[in-house]
Amino acid sequence: MGSESNSANKEASQHQHVLAEYDRPFLDVLIGIVTAAVIVGYTLYTISSETIARFLTDKLLLTVPIVLYGIFRYLYLVYHRNDGGNPAHALLTDGPLRLSIVLWVVVSALILYTAPL
Repeated sequence: MGSESNSANKEASQHQHVLAEYDRPFLDVLIGIVTAAVIVGYTLYTISSETIARFLTDKLLLTVPIVLYGIFRYLYLVYHRNDGGNPAHALLTDGPLRLSIVLWVVVSALILYTAPL
């Protein structure tokens, strides 16, 4: 057990060394690019013919604003409250973020189980 802990500490130390190579502005650009890609990817997924055929509805596009809010809320927590180091903590402690996830689940379930095409 001690060697596993020592190994984990070495690995964490290596990650910190690698992260030190990236400055904050560069990471901010990467976060912006990945955020845009996730938003575009999710939006395209909701309107793709395969998704519509699989779920028999074209209404999943209605969930995009909820996803946008959740992503933007998390970015707000990261940049304005410095609460992005532990995403699980943010999910468990931030009421608006939790609400957006619950709302997404409820709206998605309503669309998938009640809305005909």
